[in-house]
Amino acid sequence: MASPTIDVKNRRAGFEYHLLDTFECGMVLTGSEIKSIRAGGASLNEAFCAFVGSELVVRAMQINPYGSNPNYVHEPKRDRRLLLHQRELDKLKKKLKDSGITIIPTRLFIAKNGYAKLEIALAKGKKLFDKRESLKAKDVQRDMDREG
Repeated sequence: MASPTIDVKNRRAGFEYHLLDTFECGMVLTGSEIKSIRAGGASLNEAFCAFVGSELVVRAMQINPYGSNPNYVHEPKRDRRLLLHQRELDKLKKKLKDSGITIIPTRLFIAKNGYAKLEIALAKGKKLFDKRESLKAKDVQRDMDREG
């Protein structure tokens, strides 16, 4: 029997930001963190990415402690290093110099090879009227789906 697929999404990302470009990257995790992710104990709310020196890290991503064993407890919101090729890191650094651009995680999933992957996106914050437009378009789409 196939194990349930893990796919944690940051649903607010599409509402709060215009997503410009996406990247798929690996993460440096401890054993208890990957077990917790597989058990569904991860959240991308409030998470963001930043450069620390020459490395890209994801900050404020919540991974709950796995089980009750005190020997393998990890810090739930610690910085986790992201694994990207150097040319991708250079491209992200160059884009971050633009005004209003940030990097946010949009999706956390387990790849076919068994590794946890994080999908990140270059994003530009939406203004209030853009958010209203998004809500209006969503309402219109829901009404059309209901009727047709």
